[in-house]
Amino acid sequence: MEQHNTWDASMNNTLIDRLKLIPELGQATQMEPVMKGYSADAKFKMFVPGQGHVLVRVYDVAEEWMKQKEYQCLKSMQQLGVLCPATFGTGRLDEKNGYMILSYIEGEDASERLPQLNEQQQWAVGLEAGAQLRLIHQLPMEEQVESWYTRKSAKHQRYMERYKQCPIVMKEDQAIHTFIADHLDWMKNRPDGFQHDDFHPSNLVVQQDKLAGVIDFNRYDQGDPIHEFLKLGLFASEISIPYSIGQIQGYFDGKEPDELFWRLYSLYTAMALVSSVVWIQQVKPEETHEMMTRIERVREDHDDFRSFIPRWYTLNRS
Repeated sequence: MEQHNTWDASMNNTLIDRLKLIPELGQATQMEPVMKGYSADAKFKMFVPGQGHVLVRVYDVAEEWMKQKEYQCLKSMQQLGVLCPATFGTGRLDEKNGYMILSYIEGEDASERLPQLNEQQQWAVGLEAGAQLRLIHQLPMEEQVESWYTRKSAKHQRYMERYKQCPIVMKEDQAIHTFIADHLDWMKNRPDGFQHDDFHPSNLVVQQDKLAGVIDFNRYDQGDPIHEFLKLGLFASEISIPYSIGQIQGYFDGKEPDELFWRLYSLYTAMALVSSVVWIQQVKPEETHEMMTRIERVREDHDDFRSFIPRWYTLNRS
């Protein structure tokens, strides 16, 4: 999770002047900053004659290695057939900033559009999103020195230490901590592949009531593919339950997931509750009440994790 975009208007104007010097953007018009999202990048939507709208991301050169890997990932995603931004160019803007030029996927934020669709349409968008996520997970990744189990367990323990210092904690949290501690072994010998790591409706674009694309790969990571689904419980299911069910069914090619999926889903969701308590109070304390309300809903959906399958799935699956 990242900080809000902090580029001010004067900085934006200066950057736009520099961006015009990039050959691919020399004829660009209709330049406007994109303020939405948590990324620290400065983002601009521009119109390039003969090419259409593009998205330009300007980033700190300290992140150049990761940004270039992200750029290469997007190129590979296109080859896999993923509906994602096309890559048009990348380089150094100056000694402090780098840039990447991507296609701009036209449409509406799915988190805003889904509630306006009927249930069948919402489910259909979810079905396509699940199929796209399955494609995304096919991108090959290098083997890590430490296993997913080792990395994820250590990360959870770090969050647990910070959680103990939080002035606001979850109700019935001991039951959740015990559930996690008792079942960490479920993560052993799991696949360790590419993760979008922020796959939820706010990072999906809908056009003409169909999925147009997946955006914001800047938080990509590596680990168990099932870890991607925890965003359904925390965020997507409060926007659209039909979408959330569709994403699961689309990922499994229309079939129901097995018990192993639900066991891991519940474990990762429980772990995410702990990290969310820590993150919200450290990064966006003004939204603590909203996050804690969301956490209480997830707790109830799983009956404090006595149930692996959330209530929103069991009660609404057709």
